[in-house]
Amino acid sequence: MINLKLLFLLLFPFLAISQSSSYKIRTVAFYNLENLFDTTNDTLIFDDDRTPEGKDNWTQERYQQKLIHMSKVISEIGSDKTGNSPDILGICEVENLRVIKDLIHQEVLRDKGYEIIHYDSPDERGIDVALLYKKSAFVPTSTASHRLLLLNEEQERNYTRDQLVVGGMLDGEQLFFLVNHWPSRSGGEARSRPNRIAAAQLNRRIIDSLQRLDEQAKIISMGDFNDDPTNDSFKNILKTKGKIKKLEKGELYNPMERMYKKGVGSLAYRDNWNLFDQLFMTEALVEKRDEKYHFWKASVFTAPYLITQKGTYKGYPLRTYAGGAYTGGYSDHFPVYLYLIRKEP
Repeated sequence: MINLKLLFLLLFPFLAISQSSSYKIRTVAFYNLENLFDTTNDTLIFDDDRTPEGKDNWTQERYQQKLIHMSKVISEIGSDKTGNSPDILGICEVENLRVIKDLIHQEVLRDKGYEIIHYDSPDERGIDVALLYKKSAFVPTSTASHRLLLLNEEQERNYTRDQLVVGGMLDGEQLFFLVNHWPSRSGGEARSRPNRIAAAQLNRRIIDSLQRLDEQAKIISMGDFNDDPTNDSFKNILKTKGKIKKLEKGELYNPMERMYKKGVGSLAYRDNWNLFDQLFMTEALVEKRDEKYHFWKASVFTAPYLITQKGTYKGYPLRTYAGGAYTGGYSDHFPVYLYLIRKEP
């Protein structure tokens, strides 16, 4: 009994310190909204299917339902730890600024204080990337849209999405966020691979330019990369690493790599899971300094209502259209997110 009392007395000071400390948690997330189009036919892009007269019979009612669904998901990402929606959210497959404004004005997001950073991309389908941020948490100081120039086999321009770069102060601490939607695997993975290699090279150049200005720059790159964490674009071009212990100064850490190797995915195709939706970061964000924001953990958001419960696509993400038919679901991708933490006085 004496030994037990002694052990308790020795431990008590550390327990007291632990209980008096608190951490601020910020959620950074990414979500492919799967063709969030309005119902108006834009003659400058190929959006004919997503109109009331088009193949998808995209009516105002279906558009409103899509907005309600997307806003519900966004309001819940990461909320099990923070009790709130993401502080920073990258999105893709949005048609224009109007649909993003409609999204953040939905009832469950209206009081979150989201602001929008968006540029029109030259993508032929008219889909863009954007960044949403809570003005109570983040103050942007710089924004830029970097064009990805691609040529097809006939040496004609292949129009695709830009890469968005936003710098700013997260609770007074400088961070940079890159939002991506890399070229698809249309035509096959091997045939389309050079396009994603080119996208990775552009992403690498952007990161390098930020690190030249500050070798300890805290950068998070997120997006639907249409590649898995182990593909050439990540391992050979970006040179991401999946183990923190192997990181060297200035290198890139991808927490999604270990998840992917365990069979975790964000979308399914022909009964195979891919983890195309990812967030990776510079080594400066992995270094644990209590008074500064650093990486805690990452995850895929898979609430039960996002999953198809029966039929051919059982277990897959419950999407808006499946097999050409309207299913009134959410998206063909699950959202991904990570937590940044720092100790508060």
